[in-house]
Amino acid sequence: MDETGDQNVQAKGSWLRRRGGRSSQGGEREVAGTEPSVKLGQSPASASGGASLPTAIWTDSHCHLQDDPDPAGTVAAARQARVGRMVCVGTDETSSRRAVALANELSASRAAADSGLSALGRGAELWATVGLHPHDSKVGLDTVLELLDELIAADGLRRSRVVAIGECGLDFHYDSSPRDVQRDVFAAQVAQANKHNLALVIHTREAWEETFSILEQEGVPRRTIFHCFTGGEQEAKKCLRIGAFLSFSGIVTFANAEELRQVVLHCPLDSLLIETDSPFLTPVPHRGRRNNPSNVALVGNAIGELKAFEPEVLAAVTWMNADKAFGLGG
Repeated sequence: MDETGDQNVQAKGSWLRRRGGRSSQGGEREVAGTEPSVKLGQSPASASGGASLPTAIWTDSHCHLQDDPDPAGTVAAARQARVGRMVCVGTDETSSRRAVALANELSASRAAADSGLSALGRGAELWATVGLHPHDSKVGLDTVLELLDELIAADGLRRSRVVAIGECGLDFHYDSSPRDVQRDVFAAQVAQANKHNLALVIHTREAWEETFSILEQEGVPRRTIFHCFTGGEQEAKKCLRIGAFLSFSGIVTFANAEELRQVVLHCPLDSLLIETDSPFLTPVPHRGRRNNPSNVALVGNAIGELKAFEPEVLAAVTWMNADKAFGLGG
């Protein structure tokens, strides 16, 4: 579909358009319909009046750097590929603790604060999440909750660079943990996101109805992200009706993902995030290799081609969406 056609679908009531643009945050979120709020070649920072950054600065909204043999090198390479921000996602107490450590060790702003220099343009920003993956629900949530308490008592979650609870949710495909345990642990983490006013990063597979039921029961967090979205039309509708963001991975580049590409095509721009889920789900043309955050540009370029927008526009829009979704700011 050409640019005009795609915009008209969004403006006139795509099946993925939120009802009136209203989210669960109790207010209106700007609905992208006819034109993005940035110009071609304009960076997110300059669009908002800040200092200029290189064009096509990307945000990888979901990656796992904890087992990377050289995380510092990977982050540096990502910055060279114009990836300005990464969210390093925890899946249990150990990986969450490591995500927090990496965010504090490798973020440009932390390094700049230590040296007394401005970080803008000097490196990438790294943020962390704390959570328990549904596969590991059987080990219990106690150690994750203890880590949250520890971080709060020390520097506080924001200064610890923690921006979300997750990834958490339900996975009834592998059933690595009993389903009743998965439900209880997911519900408890939804409650934690609400308690601490953090974003919620959801993993759901073959458990859509149960996922929505728990969210309704616990209350949808003000900022909710469906990570590596692979649902269809109906699931996308329900996600957007509750004001959630859909985060798309390298799967959109796979030959057998036409249904998912149709979801992407109709997804309102202000509800769209991109991710690598590295080291998993390496996009075409690098399938078979270890994934890394540098490849988020391939995801963004593929989505930009689908929606007939230049890469700079997709980069800027998803940068601003990540601001809203995770409360990153700037």
